[in-house]
Amino acid sequence: MQLSDAMWRQKLGEERYAVCRCAATEAPFSGAYWDHHEDGVYHCAACQVPLFDSTAKYDSGTGWPSFDRAAGAVAEQEDRRHGMVRLEILCAGCRSHLGHVFEDSSTATHRRFCVNSLSLQFAGRHTNEER
Repeated sequence: MQLSDAMWRQKLGEERYAVCRCAATEAPFSGAYWDHHEDGVYHCAACQVPLFDSTAKYDSGTGWPSFDRAAGAVAEQEDRRHGMVRLEILCAGCRSHLGHVFEDSSTATHRRFCVNSLSLQFAGRHTNEER
């Protein structure tokens, strides 16, 4: 998805633009999804491609939505900003910044995808069960 900077800013709004297009980070324990427990799929807020399934979400204690694996189009690249070397995660569809991935021995995959809520949009899973 190729949009001009002005178009991204208009589409996303200031806060979401800062995170998705400028790699800002929201404060811990402030986002909509850090303590979110519904069943469904988390999509990229910028281009709506599926990124993470709720079955991979867990409470890492960090204050950001955390997943032990990606379910969709998540790309990784080295991030040397802020005097650190980290592994940045991006939406493979539109290259929006999502957060970072870290080693985490508490998960079966030994990975923690630490994601900004502002980079996500949740869609609940609907069942066809009769009530």
